[in-house]
Amino acid sequence: MQTILRPASLFLTIVLTLAGASHALAGIGATLAKSPTLERVVDKSVLRVAMTAEQPPFSMRDKDGKLVGYDVDLANALARAMQVDLEVVELPFAELIPSLTGNKADVVISGMSITPERSLRVSFVGPYTLSGKSILTTQRIKKVVKDPLDFNDSGIRLVALDRSTSAAYVKRNLPKAQFDAIDNYNEGIEQLLTGQVDAMVADIPILKLVMLRHPEAKLDMIEPPLSIEPLGLAIRRDDSQFEILLRNYLRAFDKGGLLARLQRKWFEDNSWVETIPED
Repeated sequence: MQTILRPASLFLTIVLTLAGASHALAGIGATLAKSPTLERVVDKSVLRVAMTAEQPPFSMRDKDGKLVGYDVDLANALARAMQVDLEVVELPFAELIPSLTGNKADVVISGMSITPERSLRVSFVGPYTLSGKSILTTQRIKKVVKDPLDFNDSGIRLVALDRSTSAAYVKRNLPKAQFDAIDNYNEGIEQLLTGQVDAMVADIPILKLVMLRHPEAKLDMIEPPLSIEPLGLAIRRDDSQFEILLRNYLRAFDKGGLLARLQRKWFEDNSWVETIPED
């Protein structure tokens, strides 16, 4: 599914900060031939960004069906800085990296952790923020399981997002547990709430949202967090022109205060929870 978004007139300070960089983009000239991605973005005046739209607070749809979230705001800021339109390419998480190699997207911005394994397939720009990982389970399970490694038991049923670092964690550290990879978080949440599985491994912001939305289920996270992971923008390998451009934009967003504002908006202020559907 593809959605065309006009970059909103947010982040005026950032736009002014990047005015020089935006004009530089138009003047790259002959060197564009060395970057097919940049050549296409400038020629079509569209930046294609792949994301799942199912990873709150990074990307999700509100009650009006509008795509919102940290990564959505960041993608809009990038497109506006480049003075192009934004095209969001919605895909399951497992199809995000293939969307780059298959030329369906120019960049992936979807709460994606920077890992050595992924870096063999794509290049990362960033990090633009950090995210932690934990295990969400029921009170019944938490009474008997006190440590993450206690989940390494053949009687425990776990789920995690397909081809995610959460799935990799389970396979590496909890090989004895029964494990199923899920296509989206809603699938895993439903299985956890209905007792089909004992726990879900995922990013902490997503697990906190599940707890906020389903207080009656009395779900809880295992402490301490399993990991703290840097999140980055993924692009095709060997595209130094595009990589340098994105790195400069992220640096300007950081210096101009945009990344700090997004952190407060999506990770410290929970008011956005009321704007999204319950199911």
